[in-house]
Amino acid sequence: MIDRIGGEDKVHDLVDHFYDLIETLPQGRAIMEMHLKGHGLSHVRPAQFEFLCGFFGGRRYYHERHGHMNLREIHAHVEIRQQDAEDWLAVMDRAMRETSVAENERGEIMATFRRAALMLVNTA
Repeated sequence: MIDRIGGEDKVHDLVDHFYDLIETLPQGRAIMEMHLKGHGLSHVRPAQFEFLCGFFGGRRYYHERHGHMNLREIHAHVEIRQQDAEDWLAVMDRAMRETSVAENERGEIMATFRRAALMLVNTA
């Protein structure tokens, strides 16, 4: 998938735009607060880039650095509600559209992201 969407440069653009949206849209407010309660914001963009490169089938930077790519373990320290997952998905979908990820690839990615995001919901 990483080659189909434009390689690491596209992943970098996607992550930067996603977090620009998270920092400015009302849908991003709760997600920003989660990061502030957790490990803070300084690591978020690089960690997301590293994770998504491996997630999309490229180099597994996150695994190389942390020894795993277990989403539940990565997010175990924060409460995630259904609405948080839906907000994350909406912002990511917008970021992919606005960074010109092709529709077919965006559909495949969003289906996988939806399953992953809903799996992380751990509070009502």
